Amino acid sequence: MAGDAQQATEAALGDALTSWLSVYLKGIAMGTADSIPGVSGGTIAFITGIYERLITAITSVDPAAATLLLGITSGRGRQRLADRLIEMDVPFLVVLGTGVVTAVVAVSRFVYLALQEAPGATFAFFFGLIAASAIVLYEQLSLATPGRIAAAATGFLLAFLVSGVTAGADGIHALPVIFVAGSIAIVAMILPGVSGAFFLVLLGQYEFLTGTLTAFVDGSIAAAVGDRAVGSLLDPATTVVTFVAGAVVGLFTVAHAIRWALDHYRAATLSFLVSLMVGALRLPVIEMRDATATLSPESIAPLVAAAVVGGGAVLVLDRYTDDLSY
Repeated sequence: MAGDAQQATEAALGDALTSWLSVYLKGIAMGTADSIPGVSGGTIAFITGIYERLITAITSVDPAAATLLLGITSGRGRQRLADRLIEMDVPFLVVLGTGVVTAVVAVSRFVYLALQEAPGATFAFFFGLIAASAIVLYEQLSLATPGRIAAAATGFLLAFLVSGVTAGADGIHALPVIFVAGSIAIVAMILPGVSGAFFLVLLGQYEFLTGTLTAFVDGSIAAAVGDRAVGSLLDPATTVVTFVAGAVVGLFTVAHAIRWALDHYRAATLSFLVSLMVGALRLPVIEMRDATATLSPESIAPLVAAAVVGGGAVLVLDRYTDDLSY
């Protein structure tokens, strides 16, 4: 009997580990998508079947549960805290979030290197991603009312003007700006179709933040092995912490506001958001122009190829997720 019980326990543990590994890998997929302008982590959540659970978990988090920390000195208090965390599905959010962070750290390094070595082709790739995403989403919209048309026009003009200011400029990277960027970018976790990285590109923070995250990770590793002073991490660490703080605040404010808008004014909200993507195409066009010394068939061909690859990736993804209802 004892042997049977042990086998049952081991089987249950194995099933639990398999389940959490699956959630972690789905987080990696979401983080990869969130790191690239044009593809949404929310879309990946739909594809992998965890979107509803993610939304439910986010909206179930109650800050008042923090008061249970006062009772962790007792066994009963710790049990109450554990039960409450499980009830809010916090373990799921933690495991999923760990996967997202893992992918963001890895992918941002690659993208930052690409921006340094081949900025024109990289922004052409972004152009293809964003343009194809807008086309796919516009197929689901109907600009049949003056309100929707006004929302679409507002979104397009806002993005067109903002991208004209941020393209080719060093940008303002003050901590309040980084905080706001984090609170806006986090919407990709709950909004299928629009990428958080897209908003960072639009706000002129994408290259700066990918570079800062790369520097922070490299510096942390160097400090851990004694090759660098911990104090040298202060600047990148401050930026990363500020962005994360903005993302946490945005998750429970901006995200809820957009969710409310989708529930009450879905068509107009989507018209606005998708038109943002169209207007923002001005930015990669300017960046491609600035990165190209002379316009010739030889210089334009790689840009066209990169844009086709980016757009093709989105269209292939849409082809195999066409039956999903957003």
